[in-house]
Amino acid sequence: MDRTACINLPVFPVQLLLRRHPDWKRHPVAVVDSDRPQGVILWVNDRARSFRILPGMRYAGGLSLAGGLRAAVVPEGEIGEAVAALGEKLRSFSPRVEPARDEPGVFWLDASGLERLYGSLDAWAGGIRSAMKDAGFRAAVVVGFNQFGTYAVARAEEGIIILRDPAEERQAALRVPLDRLALEPATREVLRKLGITTVGQFVALPAEGIGKRLGREARRLHRLASGELLLPLQPEHVQPPPLEKVILDHPEMETTRLLVAIEGLLRPVLEVLAERGHALTEVEVRFHFERLGEHVEKIRPAAPALDGRQLLELIRLRLGAVQSLPDGVVEVELVGRGAAAEPEQLRLQSEVLGSRPRRDPAAGNRALARVRAELGDEAVVRARLRPAHLPEGCFTWEPLEALASPRPRNVEGSRLIRRIFLRPIPLEPPLHREPDGWMPLGLEAGPVVSIWGPYIVSGGWWVRPVHREYYFAETRKGDLLWIYYDRPRRRWFLQGKVE
Repeated sequence: MDRTACINLPVFPVQLLLRRHPDWKRHPVAVVDSDRPQGVILWVNDRARSFRILPGMRYAGGLSLAGGLRAAVVPEGEIGEAVAALGEKLRSFSPRVEPARDEPGVFWLDASGLERLYGSLDAWAGGIRSAMKDAGFRAAVVVGFNQFGTYAVARAEEGIIILRDPAEERQAALRVPLDRLALEPATREVLRKLGITTVGQFVALPAEGIGKRLGREARRLHRLASGELLLPLQPEHVQPPPLEKVILDHPEMETTRLLVAIEGLLRPVLEVLAERGHALTEVEVRFHFERLGEHVEKIRPAAPALDGRQLLELIRLRLGAVQSLPDGVVEVELVGRGAAAEPEQLRLQSEVLGSRPRRDPAAGNRALARVRAELGDEAVVRARLRPAHLPEGCFTWEPLEALASPRPRNVEGSRLIRRIFLRPIPLEPPLHREPDGWMPLGLEAGPVVSIWGPYIVSGGWWVRPVHREYYFAETRKGDLLWIYYDRPRRRWFLQGKVE
């Protein structure tokens, strides 16, 4: 059975703040979105919770409950940089690591089979906790079976917990207090007034009323806690750091000319980081000498930056400290390492580089105008849904005058796409009465290995009687076909494909 582990660094931004102010450890501490009385409290430590200071309160409200409350802002860039560093450290324990996107300090790891490498899951979890302690953080490590169960227990407990079976995991998760989970303060308060304080009590509520009364996020949490929604591990895809290099025509010993070469490499490195939403935290300048081999200089700005002039000045100062190079440089490489950037940094970087959004609606409309001018107005159309009982009649084509603005929305899972052919394609009939084992697309696609149906569509007596028996048929190659048997015509047709 697959094993999943959750590593929770309790109130991670607060831990980062306490590393900055170690003298605050005995005080109630909070991280706020702005250092002013009306600033919103985002995270609090256990000492603050004992004074009933909770996330969502105003800073002034927290001070009214505890006069000794210490609070400060922890920038998103600093949090993102720390999360990235810990994710890299955790990948030495498991190649599949998923950081929580909305809760910094929470990670899921694939723990399947690792007891054979470490001797036991207890030893593996102990190694993780020791690594987090060496990095200066407290951590809870829970090894279980699914994401929500391990997450809930890790949010409520500390230390190392190995859950031996799914039943034990579920019972432990149901006992977790709701105020330990990432619930909106207003939702948490409504549930508290109803006497709902644990995950078990929350799961016992009627599912159909959760979404209507408490919102989409509460409904999603209910689905996760009840086991209705089981999310697979989605490990983070680690992108290699941007690298730029230049091979010099002749060995170079003049630092001023080397700085010009470095300036040409720095701009594309910053552009790649900005596209990823990152700011540069460290740049490695690698010099390849003609006879002495490679030498690396590491430059760190005071804070994650996208300002090329500031970074170039730091590199110039480093090179200026060298009186003369010991050998001629034949190649220069720049490697940039980054962390999540502040939105203002990305906006300023976009203005400095003169970059445009990846999608330019005006340019798209000009392209459509050229297509219409060359091929006619009927060449640019869009589908419009309409009521009809046959699939091919459920939409019509209408002229597209201009591109509409995108309206993305959150979905809980990926959707399959059903592509409909303009005209159904006649198929050769199967050898037997049922389509199982049939090869509708020939030998290349192979026979049908699974089939679902029939889904009957009938009617149309007012024009022409219709009786179709629709099936979804999967071939050995993996194609998912949408086919139907037209009973009045006694023919099989391919209506479309599912992708």
